[in-house]
Amino acid sequence: MSGPVSEPTKRDGSRFLDTLSGKTLSVPPVWLMRQAGRYLPEYRALRAEAGSFLDLCYNPALATEVTLQPIRRFDLDAAILFSDILVVPHALGQEVRFVEGEGPRLDPLTSRADFRRLREAIDLDMLSPVYETVSRVRAELAPDKALIGFCGAPYTVATYMVAGRGGDEQAPARLMAYLDPDGFAELIDRLVEASVAHLVAQLRAGADAVQIFDSWAGDLPPAEFARWSTAPIKALCEKVREQVPGAKILAFARGAGAKLGGFASAVPADAFGLATSENLAAARSVVPYDIALQGAVDPIALVAGGAALDRAVDLVLEALGGAPLIVNLGHGVRQQTPPEHVAQLVARVRRRAG
Repeated sequence: MSGPVSEPTKRDGSRFLDTLSGKTLSVPPVWLMRQAGRYLPEYRALRAEAGSFLDLCYNPALATEVTLQPIRRFDLDAAILFSDILVVPHALGQEVRFVEGEGPRLDPLTSRADFRRLREAIDLDMLSPVYETVSRVRAELAPDKALIGFCGAPYTVATYMVAGRGGDEQAPARLMAYLDPDGFAELIDRLVEASVAHLVAQLRAGADAVQIFDSWAGDLPPAEFARWSTAPIKALCEKVREQVPGAKILAFARGAGAKLGGFASAVPADAFGLATSENLAAARSVVPYDIALQGAVDPIALVAGGAALDRAVDLVLEALGGAPLIVNLGHGVRQQTPPEHVAQLVARVRRRAG
């Protein structure tokens, strides 16, 4: 899996990819983070069949089906690969498991000695089922539907690796970054290289674009945000494009707020995701108008449905609709979301925008 490849195939009629190329469409594309998941009964049935969550991620037949379920049900403009950000530390040699009802658990890295026991490079053979899933999904998707691969940003993945658990438990990683910045930088650098390899493998397998999720960097002070979020994601984008020229990349630093302008000016992404908490007009003013913004419907409004959801969608369309826009949520679909509310969101975007 080494060496450069040609620019990704152009897919005529993909509104998602047109938007990533800087086009402003009267009807913006729509997809949702965590659009395949526990709120769908068909997902729950497959999840029970698979066994563990990681078994599902590493089963190409089942992961393909899960990835396609929301496309069939809601006719969204893009599918996102069903996988998890923690396959990267798993393929670096860290033990990863998912505890039912509690989420991920990892053997925590508490020192340089701990993370030096990891592999120097990611084991792509271990992740070959993931790339097989990408190829299967791309083969089954209609040409006008895009397929998004992804990875967690180095800082966010590091928070899980150091704390040994998920959620918003960032304090151990932040403390390590203050007490041993050189050691933490060593971990971040290794994650940059591993993530580059993982994203390139997804693009080569058939992904049309990739998204980098920095779910926890928004709480960092500005200087730490620049060092641990902006700089690694910038490096990630540049290194991916060295191997896949023209690769389409979306960057989502959740809760960046006032730091978004600096982030967007430094990171060479084709789109920037916005959390629900962002001031949308301010965000649009600090990101060049030929760069797409993605978001930022409140996932709680999606749970509520009805008039509240319509208002939340309309606010995004009104604030961001005059430039390239991908309608999405400010975070992922929640488990208690009624599926009919997702159908309502898609219909509202297409009816009102059209």
